[in-house]
Amino acid sequence: MKHFLMFVVLSLFCFDNYIFAQNKKYDIKPLIYTYLGNEQRNYYGNELPEKLDTVWKIYLGEGISPAYGNPNKVWKGAGWTGQSLFITENGKNIIIQPCFDYNLKKIDAENGEIIWQYKFDDILKGTPTFWENTSEPNPEKRYIIMQGSRMGRYNTVEDEIIPSFRAISYLTGKELWRMNSKKTDCYSRDVDGSPIVVNDTAYLALENGLFTIFNPDVRKAKKAKDGFYYPLIYNEIQYYNDADLATHGNDIVSESSPTVLNGIVYTPAGSGHVYGHSTKQQKTVFDFFTGTDMNGSAPVTDDNCLLISIEKQYTNGPGGVFKLNPSKQGSESVIWYFPVPDTKWLHWEGGIVGSVACNDAYVADSAVHLAAFTDVSGYFYIIDTKEIDPTRKALGPDSLTWYPTPKLVFREKLIPAISTPILIHDKVLVPTDAGIFLYKIDINDSKLTLLDSIPNFETDSTPISIDGRVYVAVKNGYYYCFGKK
Repeated sequence: MKHFLMFVVLSLFCFDNYIFAQNKKYDIKPLIYTYLGNEQRNYYGNELPEKLDTVWKIYLGEGISPAYGNPNKVWKGAGWTGQSLFITENGKNIIIQPCFDYNLKKIDAENGEIIWQYKFDDILKGTPTFWENTSEPNPEKRYIIMQGSRMGRYNTVEDEIIPSFRAISYLTGKELWRMNSKKTDCYSRDVDGSPIVVNDTAYLALENGLFTIFNPDVRKAKKAKDGFYYPLIYNEIQYYNDADLATHGNDIVSESSPTVLNGIVYTPAGSGHVYGHSTKQQKTVFDFFTGTDMNGSAPVTDDNCLLISIEKQYTNGPGGVFKLNPSKQGSESVIWYFPVPDTKWLHWEGGIVGSVACNDAYVADSAVHLAAFTDVSGYFYIIDTKEIDPTRKALGPDSLTWYPTPKLVFREKLIPAISTPILIHDKVLVPTDAGIFLYKIDINDSKLTLLDSIPNFETDSTPISIDGRVYVAVKNGYYYCFGKK
């Protein structure tokens, strides 16, 4: 009888907590809700600081994952792309951070306190996406975080199921569903990209080269024989062809995050194509061929163009940046090309691995529209995206075609980098493999002033900056909040 009464009391307690959770009001507003801020991949926060003092830091941990012939490589902190989400929850500032210790962490942005963490099968190299399912009444399933990981330390590429992409409850940190990254011609079954949701349909090219269109709604997920839930998949489109396989072999990895512009989802693919998929027609409507690898995501400019970073691989021409007008097809879509040096570094042949940052989300039409990026030769660049240099032409990645090239505003010799700078108003923050650099831009006086720097910080992840506070994970194992104390 005693045990029965205890069972009744506990049941009532759990039921009351469930009812409380259902009835509790949540005011949840994402400011940075996917990689590079939004569906146009051009927002990094609202304000950069004047100084990079350490406000707080926490140790994120470390994990083992094979790489470059080392089956027991130790990874610390977080890396590429590794950008934080920034969300306000009932007036409280929250960070969502992917980590190399296999965990996705929910962190109090004021002090670094970890609220919950969810463990994957391998290190997390991408950036999450936050999505609110407005038709879902249960708050635990209404607010969703979608996150990818590497394929699993103890998995092999031939395994039937590799669930390297998952949905996690923002409120509880519990798994909601997982997606199998299927075996294809590609060597990889990781997921580095961040999905985007348009009209309750999600879009993402997995590293296996399949552009996957799916329903992220937890209620549509089906329970499989392994006991886990899997989302409803509408379509999988192969983002490579036989000619790409002949040139690239099995290196047809898609690592970038899709961009939405005028109802078209654009994805730079590792097979050497920039694809555009119409959300209305549900078919491919744009295919710009570069022939080389592309890892960066494509920000949208205010004149409805895309900035495409080009790595030098599988082509004879230089890496660099394309500005494309995707309302046109083929070579007609090219506005300009900006080449960078063919300097080898580590296992990269040259070019740009990260994404291009632009200030279009921050400035008026009449202002100077800038883009910032780093290359693997160690240079940092700022260019004017709307002004063509009349004295120069640029040879493209195919080493045959000459293009107009934009005006170079600043160029600084720093450190090689695969990360992405963030450009907010008149300041730019540049993470590199050996330091973080904060600059102030003065276009009128043609001055680029170094405000502060932190040397010896290997930083592959992309920072964010909110209200003069920079949040970034570093490969020394720590997560930092920087700003003027």
